Amino acid sequence: MIAITKKIKSNLTTAHIFMLSSLLVNGGNYVYNLLLGRFLGPEKFADAAVLVTFLLVLSFVAMTFQLVTAKFSVIFDASIFKGFATNMYKKSVFTGIIFGGLIIFFSEALQAFFKTSSSTMFVIFGIGIPFYFMMSVNRGIFQGTQKLVSLSVTYQTEMLSRLLITLALLYILQIDTTLIISLGILASFFCGLIPFDVKNISLKSVNVLNKTQRKLVRNFFIITAFYELTQIIINNSDILLVKHYFESYDAGLYASLALIGRVVYFVAWMFVMLLLPTVVKLQKEGKDTVPVLLRYVLYIGGIATTIIFGCAIFPEQIIQILFGESYLEITPLLWKYALATGIFAISNIFAYYYLSLDKYVPVVLSGCCGMLQIVLIIFFHESLAQVVHVQIFAMVLLLMVQLGFFFFQNKV
Repeated sequence: MIAITKKIKSNLTTAHIFMLSSLLVNGGNYVYNLLLGRFLGPEKFADAAVLVTFLLVLSFVAMTFQLVTAKFSVIFDASIFKGFATNMYKKSVFTGIIFGGLIIFFSEALQAFFKTSSSTMFVIFGIGIPFYFMMSVNRGIFQGTQKLVSLSVTYQTEMLSRLLITLALLYILQIDTTLIISLGILASFFCGLIPFDVKNISLKSVNVLNKTQRKLVRNFFIITAFYELTQIIINNSDILLVKHYFESYDAGLYASLALIGRVVYFVAWMFVMLLLPTVVKLQKEGKDTVPVLLRYVLYIGGIATTIIFGCAIFPEQIIQILFGESYLEITPLLWKYALATGIFAISNIFAYYYLSLDKYVPVVLSGCCGMLQIVLIIFFHESLAQVVHVQIFAMVLLLMVQLGFFFFQNKV
């Protein structure tokens, strides 16, 4: 028994720990959303889904800071990186203040557009944005330096605090549920700063990058920001547009559909976190990076296929178990939405791979398909089924152009 335990410990790398932690985090976030769906019902869950979607949008914006920090923690020497990291913290907080201020200023307009019960929930959400952006730089340092245990802890503390604090407040307070959800999200931003990398902050640090390094950082930051914008569009525009065009009941049904169908994307996310620093390191060492890409595509493809078949064979059982009878109307659309998300997850691996190699054509292609998705939903939204069908079309097109670029680059 002791020998078996030692063998398990020797084979359990930090990457394995991070992947297990990612599964727990995604599982915890799923429980959070499922409990909200069951507790609130379709109509109130539609309001909660707006806040959760805003959180996802924020996570993609903040991911720009995380990926830039992660990449250059691999490229820059420790002496240079400390000054770089300090500047990233400053820029992230400044950007967070701007974004947060805009959301607070337009809170009433957002309430009118999304037909929510409160504008205060946007104000509370906006207050926490600077802390979330700071948290993302902190995670970028852990990701790039391969401190995956610390990286795992930051995600765990954020997820657990949001889940437990929200449930506790729902039990204790008798106020608008959207305010409780926004307070839970705000609290999770503070908790997600644990553990915090203090050693890479220096109040005396100045910009130690030369002109070439600054240009390299700026170019990567701009293209990463553009790509994360495409991620926001593709992942969240459908939920927000459905909330605008449809009644709250239908919007709540669609939010539950999106939550179930996006399982494959959230699983793919943990592979993306490991892909970028791995590819950058191999490129720096002059090694072939294609085998890593193909291995990750195989992983995601297998997971996506399994989930899609599961949604096609057991749709009623899945919805019944996760959300209850109130949501059974969207049963026929479950496997179709999972198909669209699965295709997108595979396309996303290619885009992040080339982003790691400073090749930006796939990023532009993703942006074009993201805009196409918005246009299609704006013109074709007679029913929830039609919204799902146009997304399948857009994602199939995206995968085709990504594969075309890959074959062209590798002359396959």
